[in-house]
Amino acid sequence: MKHGKKYREAASSYDQQTRYPARDALQLVKSLAPAKFDETVEVVYNLGIDPRNADQLVRGTVSLPNGTGKDVRVAVFCPPDKEKEAEEAGADLVGGKELVEAIQGGRDLDFDVAIATPDMMSEVGKLGRLLGPRGLMPNPKAGTVTADVGKAVGEFKAGRIEYRNDRYGNVHVPVGKASFEVDDLVKNLAALTAEIVRNRPAGSKGRYLRGMTVSSTMGPGVKVDTGRVEELTALAH
Repeated sequence: MKHGKKYREAASSYDQQTRYPARDALQLVKSLAPAKFDETVEVVYNLGIDPRNADQLVRGTVSLPNGTGKDVRVAVFCPPDKEKEAEEAGADLVGGKELVEAIQGGRDLDFDVAIATPDMMSEVGKLGRLLGPRGLMPNPKAGTVTADVGKAVGEFKAGRIEYRNDRYGNVHVPVGKASFEVDDLVKNLAALTAEIVRNRPAGSKGRYLRGMTVSSTMGPGVKVDTGRVEELTALAH
């Protein structure tokens, strides 16, 4: 992949092989963000799991104490008696069978999180081929299949995010914006890392947290010292 001049200049301004303490790494990411827009800061965890085994998948949700800095659009699939609850909690899109049919008919998937009540999953399941590839399919483990739609909407609006491993055993998650204070980014990263560590699959053998890299949308990656992960996760308590 060919990178632009600003990226190359940023990448050459620090030692890319050094593993930095989390705070130093995030401070570097902030200083290296080259774009004129407010870039998203993301972390990538390389985990010692075998994604081919169902008992080694890493997936769940976690609330970031300082949010992601993004206006999260939430869709709720629910029966009529739950619609008011979802709307009052701040849902951007609410509906039942008619919403499913609208999406089947080509309606834009202009939302970031989809929540469904358990009794709607037989209908929502029809959207599997549309929602699944985009990571939008409601799932009980992610807290997006629930009867308590008001609480779920409120949590995702406030900064609750879903994480899951890809087919290579990596987990990519946003932890804020380049405009955030470094302390806020550190606290978000601490909460997320503590959750990733806590959610280690029983089937995972050997070293679990093999690597961590933080970067901004347009900036180069900065490696984080995983040998000091306990120091980082302690900040989440």
